[in-house]
Amino acid sequence: MTNKEKNYALPITMMFALFFMISFVTGLQNPMGIIVKNQFGASNFMSQLGNAANFIAYAFMGIPAGILLQKIGYKKTALLAIIVGLFGVGIQYLSGGMESFVTYLIGAFVSGFSMCMLNTVVNPMLNTLGGGGKKGNILLQLGGSINSMGATIVPVLVGYLIGNASRATIKEANPALFLAMGIFVLAFIVLLLVNIPEPFLDKKEKIEGKYSAFSFRHFCLGVVSIFIYVGIEVGIPNTANLFMTSAPDKGGLGIDTTVAGTVVGTYWFLMLIGRLVGASLGARISSKAMLAFTSLLGLLFILLAILSPISSTVSMPVFKSDISLGFAELPTTIVFFILCGLCTSVMWGGIFNLAVEGLGKYTSAASGIFMMMVCGGGILPLIQNYFADLFGFLSSYWLIIIEFGYILYYALIGSKNINKDIPIN
Repeated sequence: MTNKEKNYALPITMMFALFFMISFVTGLQNPMGIIVKNQFGASNFMSQLGNAANFIAYAFMGIPAGILLQKIGYKKTALLAIIVGLFGVGIQYLSGGMESFVTYLIGAFVSGFSMCMLNTVVNPMLNTLGGGGKKGNILLQLGGSINSMGATIVPVLVGYLIGNASRATIKEANPALFLAMGIFVLAFIVLLLVNIPEPFLDKKEKIEGKYSAFSFRHFCLGVVSIFIYVGIEVGIPNTANLFMTSAPDKGGLGIDTTVAGTVVGTYWFLMLIGRLVGASLGARISSKAMLAFTSLLGLLFILLAILSPISSTVSMPVFKSDISLGFAELPTTIVFFILCGLCTSVMWGGIFNLAVEGLGKYTSAASGIFMMMVCGGGILPLIQNYFADLFGFLSSYWLIIIEFGYILYYALIGSKNINKDIPIN
C-alpha cells in the first residue's frame, strides 16, 4: 500500500461517520410521524409530511450543494451542512414547546437541507477515494452499512427515550433531539480537525460546451432510479410502521410502538448485513448483477407480503417497551416487508456507481443532481400513504412493486453507457 493510499484512511473514516449522522437524523422522522399522528389526529398522509419535508428539501438543495462542492470543496461544504443541520433540529426542538405542527415541518425541511449537503459530499468522495468502478462501489457499500447501523439504532433508541410514541407529544421527543444536536456538535469539531482531499477543488475545472451530465442517457435513467429507489427504501418501513401501530379499527394491527420500532430497526439491520455482504462481494460481482438480483428479489418479497394471509404469523425476537428482549407473534406479511432490507441494501451504491461511470469531469455536478432526486424518499411514501388512506395499507404496496420493476429495468438495460463519444476530460 502506498503512502498516498494510507493517507486516505482518515478521510474515509470521516465520511463513514457522516454516513452514520445522516441516517440518525433522517431516521428521527419515522417515530416522529407516529407522534404527530397521535398529537394532531393526523391521517397516514399527514403523518408523513415531516418525512416528506425532510426529503423534499433535497429537490431544492441538490444543485446548490453540487455547486458548493465545486466552489468551496468537500470539507467546507460538510461543515456548513452540519451547522444547517444543527439549526434544523433546533427548530424541531422549539416546535415541542410551541406545540406547533408547522414549526416541526419547518425544522424537518431545514434538516433536509443539511442531509442533502452531506450526501453530496460523502458519495462522490468515497467513490473518488476508491477510484470508481468496483473499488468505489465497495466503499459506497461500506458507507451504506454504517448508514444502516444508525438507522437500526434510531427506532429502538428513540422508542426507549420517548416511551410509547403513539401516546407521546413532540415535546417528549426532546431527549432524542438533544442527542441529535450533540452528534452534530461532535461531528463539527472532529471534521474541523481532519484534512480532506479536494480533487475537484484543486483542479478548478470549468465545464463548458454543449455537454453536461444530462448528455448521458444512463445517467438520466439513473437519476430516475435514485428517485424511485429512495421512495422504496423509505416507503417500505415507514408504511409498515404505520400499519403495525395503527388501531385495528383504522386498518392497522395495533402492535406496541416499541415492538414495531424493533421490527423497523430489523429492516435497517438487514440493510446493514446486505451492505456488508455487498461490500465483500463487490470485487467479484458487478454493480449491474447485484442491482438486477436484488430488485427482482425485492419484487417477489413484496408480492408475497401482499398475498400472504394476515392470520399467518411467525415468532420474532423484539425489544419490548422496557427494552427487555422477548418474542412477538407477527404476521408473515410484515416479515416479508422487513426482508426487503436485504434487497434495498446495495441499491444506492449500485445505482450511483452505474450512473456516474464514465462521466469524468461531470461527476461532481452529477452528484448534486443525484441529491435532488433523493426527494423521492418524501414524495413517493407520501403518495403510498395517500393510497393507504384510500385503499388500505396492503394495497398501497402495489406502488412498491411497480417501483422495483423500474429498478430491474435500469439494471438490465438502462444502465448501459451509450454515450462514450462524449469527451470527459
